[in-house]
Amino acid sequence: MSAEELEPREAMEFDVVVVGAGPAGLAAAIRIKQLSEDISVVVLEKGSEVGAHILSGAVVDPVGIDKLLPGWREEEGHPFRTEVKEDKFLYLGPGGGVRLPNFMMPPLMNNHGNYVVSLGNVCRWLAEKAEGMGVEIYPGFAAAEVLYDDAGNVVGVATGDMGVGKDGEHTANYMRGMELRAKYTLIGEGVRGSLAKMLIAKFGLDEGKDAPKFGIGLKELWEVDPAKHQQGLVQHSFGWPLDGKTGGGSFLYHLEDNQVAVGFVVHLNYTNPHLSPFEEFQRFKTHPSIRDTFEGGKRVAYGARAITEGGYQSVPKLTFPGGALIGCSAGFVNVPRIKGSHNAVLSGMQAAEHVVAALGEGRAHDEITGYEENWRASEIGKDLKKVRNVKPLWSKFGTMAGVVLGGLDMWTNTMGFSLFGTMKHGKRDYQTLKPAAQCKKIDYPKPDGVISFDRLSSVFLSATNHEENQPAHLKVKDMGLQKSSELGVYDGPSNRYCPAGVYEWIEEGGDERFQINAQNCVHCKTCDIKDPNQNINWTVPEGAGGPNYPNM
Repeated sequence: MSAEELEPREAMEFDVVVVGAGPAGLAAAIRIKQLSEDISVVVLEKGSEVGAHILSGAVVDPVGIDKLLPGWREEEGHPFRTEVKEDKFLYLGPGGGVRLPNFMMPPLMNNHGNYVVSLGNVCRWLAEKAEGMGVEIYPGFAAAEVLYDDAGNVVGVATGDMGVGKDGEHTANYMRGMELRAKYTLIGEGVRGSLAKMLIAKFGLDEGKDAPKFGIGLKELWEVDPAKHQQGLVQHSFGWPLDGKTGGGSFLYHLEDNQVAVGFVVHLNYTNPHLSPFEEFQRFKTHPSIRDTFEGGKRVAYGARAITEGGYQSVPKLTFPGGALIGCSAGFVNVPRIKGSHNAVLSGMQAAEHVVAALGEGRAHDEITGYEENWRASEIGKDLKKVRNVKPLWSKFGTMAGVVLGGLDMWTNTMGFSLFGTMKHGKRDYQTLKPAAQCKKIDYPKPDGVISFDRLSSVFLSATNHEENQPAHLKVKDMGLQKSSELGVYDGPSNRYCPAGVYEWIEEGGDERFQINAQNCVHCKTCDIKDPNQNINWTVPEGAGGPNYPNM
C-alpha cells in the first residue's frame, strides 16, 4: 500500500491537547489540573522522552515556577541545585577582554536569585508533576497535522504515520498516525514549530505585527578541572570573534558537579553568507579569556537550537478558533537576558486559566480571547516591553553603539519611558544575506580536537538518530532555485549556517548536487529561517527522531 492509500486513523478524545512537553506545555497541563481534576489533558512530545529535545543555556528566573508550584523549594529532588553567585560581563577583542562593571548594567540584567540548570531536567521534573496529577504524556509522537472542523475551527492534531519508506511505500513497520481531538489545542512546540507556522499563516496571526526575528544558539556541556570550576558563576560576553556589524554573544554557566555549559548565539540577520555560526563558536572557545576554563576538561554534550528574538513587537496574535500559541511558539524570549523559560511557564498558565474558564462555560473550539487581550498587561508583557528596543538598536547601529544604546534604553524603561518609542526590526532574517561576491570569505582555523571540534563529532555527542528509511523531513520546494540562487548567488550558505552538517553541495561529473543528510538534523530549524529564498521547509520526522539530549 502506498502512502496515498490511507486507512482511517483511530481517534482519541480529550478536553485539551497540548503539543510539546516544554516548560510552556507542561505548565499549561499542570495548571489545568490544579484548577480542575476532571478536565482530561494529553501532552504530545516528538522527542524520544521528555527533555530529549530541550536545549537552553540555562539561567532560569524562578518567577514562573514560583507561581506554578509555590512550595517547590521545600521539596527534595527538584533540579534547581545551583543558585547564581556571581555575574560577569565581558567585552572581547582578538587578544584580550575587558570586564564591564556590574553597576553599569540595568537592574533587570542582574542574575542573583536565578538558577543555573539543565532545562531538560526541569522539564523531566515538571512531567513527573503533571503525570502525578493525571496528565497523559505521549513521548515519541510527533504532531504532524492540525485537524479542523467544517467551520475551520481547530479540533485537535494528528500524529505522523510511522514506517513509511523513502520511496513513499509502506514498510512492514507501517503504523497509521492517530488523531487526538480536543475542545482546545495549545501549541507549545518551541521556536519555529511546524504547526505554529501553519496556524500563523492560515489565520493571519502575524498581520499587523513586526517581522519575527531569530538567532541560533549553540551549546556544549563540559566537565572541567575542579580547580577551574566556580559553581554559580554566570559569565556573558560580546565582541570577538564576531565583527562589529554581526550581532551575538556567549555564555559560560558553572553548574554543579564541575560542569560548565558554554554557548554561543549568532543573530540570524547576519549579512555575510560565508559566516558559519558553528565555526564562530569553536573559534570563540580559543580566546585567551575563555580557553583556560576548558583546558584539561572533557566535552560531554553538544546541541543547537534557534531562539526567538523579535520580542514584544513581533509576538503574533496568540489565539485562533480552537486554541492558542504558548511559550516560544509565541516568541516570549527576553533577548538581552537570554531567558524565555519563565515567560513560557507564565504563558502556559495564562492560556490554561482561560481554557478552564471556557470549558466551565460549556464552550469548545472557539477563541479564548482573554489570553490575547491580557498578556501585554501581564508579567510577560511588562518583561518584554522593557527590552523591546535592544535587538533593533543592535541591528541598526552595530555591536558597540547598539549595546550602549540598548543599555541606555533599558535604564530609561525602568523609569517608565523610552527615548526611542518602539522601534521596528526591519527585514526578515532570510532577506539580509548579501550575494557572496559582495562579501569577504572567512578563513576558519582547523579544529584542534581539544578545545575546538568538527561538526560530525559534535553531532555524535548530541545522540541524534533518525530512522534512515523514511522520507526526508527537510523539504526543498524548488531544486532548480536552490542551485541557481542558494548556490549560484549565495555560494551555498546552508553548508555553513547548519550546525549539524545536514546540507552539502557535492560535485558529480562536473555538476553540483544538493545533498541532504537528514539523519544528522538536530531540529534547530535554522534552515527554515535563514534560507534566502524560503525554499527549505522543516517538517517533523517520525516520532522519537532527532537529538537525545541527556541534561541540556
